Amino acid sequence: MTDRNRRAAKSPARSRYAPAQLDEGEILRRGLEAFAELGYAATTVRELARRLEVSHNFINDRYGSKDTFWRAVVDFAMRDDQDDFNRQLAKPGDDDEHLTGVIVQLYRRSANASAKNRLLADESTRDSERLDYLHQRFIQPFWDSIEPAVNNLVAAGRIPRVPPHVLYTAITGPALALAQDPVADRLNPAAAPAAEQDRESLADTLSSLVLHGLLRPCGQ
Repeated sequence: MTDRNRRAAKSPARSRYAPAQLDEGEILRRGLEAFAELGYAATTVRELARRLEVSHNFINDRYGSKDTFWRAVVDFAMRDDQDDFNRQLAKPGDDDEHLTGVIVQLYRRSANASAKNRLLADESTRDSERLDYLHQRFIQPFWDSIEPAVNNLVAAGRIPRVPPHVLYTAITGPALALAQDPVADRLNPAAAPAAEQDRESLADTLSSLVLHGLLRPCGQ
C-alpha cells in the first residue's frame, strides 16, 4: 500500500471523532461561538465541522442533529446560572436585597459571556422552537425565581406597576447589552477597548444604574 493510500485509509477513522485534545467543553464552546457569530440558520453542520476540525459527519454521529447540538451548547453556556441566582435568593435579607443580589450576579455573569449574550439576544427576536426551549429551560425559571420578590416590591410601591415582560426587559436587557463592545468602543473612543476593561467593574456600574432607576427609595 502506498503512503497516499495509507493516509486515505486512516483519515475517515481519525476525522469521525473530535481530536483527542478537544474535550467536550471545548467542542461546546466552539459551537457557542459559531452560533453566536453566525446565527442558527447560517451555522451549517459543515461550518461546525470546519471549526471543530472534524468530519462533517461528526455532529450527527455524536449529537444526532444540529438542533440537538445547539441545545447541548445552550445547556453548556447557561449551566449553573439558575443555581447561582437561587443561592442569592436563599440568603438572609428582604426582597430589596434579594432582587439586588440576583441582578448584580446576573450582570457579573453576563459581563464575561458575550457569546451567550449574543445568542440569547438573537434567538429572543425569533418565534421558534429554540426560543421555546430557552423559555422553558432558562427564561421562565429565572422569572419564576424572582417574581415573588418583584411582586412584593410592586405591592409596596418600590417598583412601578408595569407588565411583567417590561420588567423582564428592564432587568435582563442591559445585561445582554454587555456584549456590545463594538458600540461601547465607538461611544467612548478615548477609553481602553471595552473587551480589555475590568468586566466585573463594568457590570457593577451598569447594575447599580439599573437598580437606581428600577427601585424607588422607601417611602416614595
